[in-house]
Amino acid sequence: MNNIRKKDLLWMYRVMKTSRYFEERMEKAYLEGKQPVFNIGAGPVPGEMHLSNGQEPAAAGMIVHLTKNDTVTATHRPHHEAIAKGVDLKKMTAEIFGKKTGLSKGKGGHMHLFDPNVKFSCGGIVGAGIPHAAGAALANKKRNTNWVAVAFIGDGATNTGAFHESLNLAALWKLPLIVVVEDNSWGISVAKKDSTSVPFNCIRAKSYDINGYYVKKNNPIEMYRDSKEAIDRARNGEGPSIIEIQTDRYLGHFQGDPEFYRNKDEVAALRAKDPIEKLKKKLIKESYITVQELSTIDSLIIKEVDKAYEFAKHSEYPKPEEALGDVFC
Repeated sequence: MNNIRKKDLLWMYRVMKTSRYFEERMEKAYLEGKQPVFNIGAGPVPGEMHLSNGQEPAAAGMIVHLTKNDTVTATHRPHHEAIAKGVDLKKMTAEIFGKKTGLSKGKGGHMHLFDPNVKFSCGGIVGAGIPHAAGAALANKKRNTNWVAVAFIGDGATNTGAFHESLNLAALWKLPLIVVVEDNSWGISVAKKDSTSVPFNCIRAKSYDINGYYVKKNNPIEMYRDSKEAIDRARNGEGPSIIEIQTDRYLGHFQGDPEFYRNKDEVAALRAKDPIEKLKKKLIKESYITVQELSTIDSLIIKEVDKAYEFAKHSEYPKPEEALGDVFC
């Protein structure tokens, strides 16, 4: 880690830890009123919920290099990227709870977070964020800026037309676009080996004559290094890249997923090599920070997330007639 700035390492730790604690709080909040018999419409957070526990390195290792001027699009599992990009945590939590103080007045929900202040958006349609990011990259190039656009996707999205069409165009026009593939081994309940003809999606970069990177073992340090190279190339007009990170999904595709398709021992094995704990040990071992200083950071993170939950919990719901506002056709 010698060639990585201390402030970047600590930033990544804070983001990963914040995301993990946020998701653990959300896991509990979401299940309120939905047990013992799971009812997707019950409780304070109705509807589907996709949590990102275990996938934090993908967001932290990439977004540490970005600015507010850079665009990020994400998937239906977006909280770690939203937190890393600096989306307002209170407004984001309120949006997830469907409250009028949310990012979109409670009308978007957890799969449709939108914060133009930091150029972040996400959506529930698989692969749909890639053309949006490509469009932002095109706008950045036409404006003669050095801003980049990053599309985070799951490995299942690499088999959509949006993936191939967007990368073909981005390569042709040398757009400042980076596509990050979060390979958690599962596309909903389908194993990657049963859906994708190549072992690694990054090798598809050769089809478009662009750079491809593969980050092994959910490693935030390697993600940091490969992301920096890809972003530097994009800012210098050298075109798009694909980065695939081998990451882990600790929970089901959605909360309430019975996960009959997974081996019962799989998640325990993944958690045993948790990336946050591994980074924490490295920071202490290499004297970047003390145990007490990390404990202080953890306490501040807990307070920040708890405040966001209290804000969301006590915010008002929109009135029924407000459903007719902010509508265009």
